[in-house]
Amino acid sequence: MLPPQVNRLTVQEAADRYVELVRAKTVTGALSPATAEVYARDVATFVRLAGDDRVLDDLTGEDVDAVLLAFARKPDERRRSGENGAAAGDGTAGRSVAGDGVARDGLPRGGGTRGPAPRGGPGQSAASQARFRRSVSALFRHAASAGWVHLDPMAASSVRARERGGLRPERRALTREQAEGLIEAARSPTPPPEPGGSDGRRRRADQRTEVRDALVVLLLAALGPRVSELVRANVEDFYTNDGMRYWRIFGKGGRTRDVPLPRDVAAALDAYLAVRAAGAGEKALLLSWRGRRLARGDVQAVIDRVRRRVEPGRSREVTPHGLRHTTATHLLADGTDMDAVRRVLGHSDLSTLGRYRDDLPGELEVAMGSHPLLRRRGGGPAGQTAHGGESGPGEG
Repeated sequence: MLPPQVNRLTVQEAADRYVELVRAKTVTGALSPATAEVYARDVATFVRLAGDDRVLDDLTGEDVDAVLLAFARKPDERRRSGENGAAAGDGTAGRSVAGDGVARDGLPRGGGTRGPAPRGGPGQSAASQARFRRSVSALFRHAASAGWVHLDPMAASSVRARERGGLRPERRALTREQAEGLIEAARSPTPPPEPGGSDGRRRRADQRTEVRDALVVLLLAALGPRVSELVRANVEDFYTNDGMRYWRIFGKGGRTRDVPLPRDVAAALDAYLAVRAAGAGEKALLLSWRGRRLARGDVQAVIDRVRRRVEPGRSREVTPHGLRHTTATHLLADGTDMDAVRRVLGHSDLSTLGRYRDDLPGELEVAMGSHPLLRRRGGGPAGQTAHGGESGPGEG
C-alpha cells in the first residue's frame, strides 16, 4: 500500500490555516473568542520558536522538545513594570497582552541547545507550560488529520511541565490584612487631579479616575472576575432585582452568570456611574479619562497605583488573577458553600476551585479551635473561655 500523501506546508502556512479554523469556531460558539486568541498566540509563539520557513512534517520529537524548553525558559513578559509602564487609564496600556513577545536572537531552530534561562526574569509557570503544550498538541492533532504530517511528533516528545504540588513559592492570594489594606486604600480619598496631565493635555474635570479605580479594586477583590470579563463589562450588564444589584457576567464558553453585588460594591458602582462621562453610544462600564474602554493592561496599572497608597507593612504586589485567588481563598475560608463560590467565579466544575485557593496562615488552628461539633450553644468552643484561654481544673 502506498504511503499517504502529505501536503508539505511550512510551519507558518500550517499555523495560518489552523488559526483561521480556530477563529471560525467562535462563530458557531464552539470556542469563546478569548480561548481562540489564546490558541492563536500560542501557535504564533510556536512558529517563532520552531522557525517559520521549516516544513511542518520535518519536525521531530526532539524539535518539539527544544521548542517546549525554549518556551519554558522564556521570561513571562505579560506584566510591565508599574513604575516604567504607561500611565493607567489612558486606554493604551496592555494592548499587546499575549505575553509571548519572543526575541528572534537566541531562539533554537530545530534541535537547538538547552542552555540556562535567559536573564530578565523567571521562566514560565507550570500552568503556562502545560497550556502551551496543549495548544501545540492541538495543532499537530489537526495537522495529522488534515494530512500535513505523516506522524504526530508530540508522541515522541518527552518534555513535560514541572509537576504541581506542594506549596507555591509565592502566594497568589493576599492575606486578609493585605486585602483589607488594598480595599481601604481604594476607598480613601485622593487629592483632586491636576488641571493638566503628564502629557500636557487638559483633562476633563468630570473624569474621576479615583472613583473608577475604587470600583475596579472592589469588583476584583469581592467578586473575583476574570480580567477579560471586567474590561468587557458594559453599563447595561448591571441591573437591580428586588432591591439587590446584580452583575450579569459574560464568561468563558459563552456562559453567563448573574452575581449579586455586596452593599459596598454596589455603593462604589453608584458613585462611579454618577461621575462617569462617555461619548454618545459608549457602552463600556470602565473608561479611561479619554473616554475609551479600559484595556487589560490598564487594570494592572490601576491596582499598582492603588497599592502604592497602602501602608508598607500591608502591601504586596498582586495581579488581577491574584485577586481572583484572593476572592476564592477568603470566601472558602469563611465557610461559604463551595457551589456558591463556584458560581461567583464562573467555573463549570467544583474541582477547579482547588487551583484558586491558597492556604491561610493559622487557618487550620482557627478551624480546630472552633469546631462546629464541639461548639457550645451558649458561647464559644468547648474547653475554652471567652478569652480563648484554657478552662479551669477538671477540664483537662
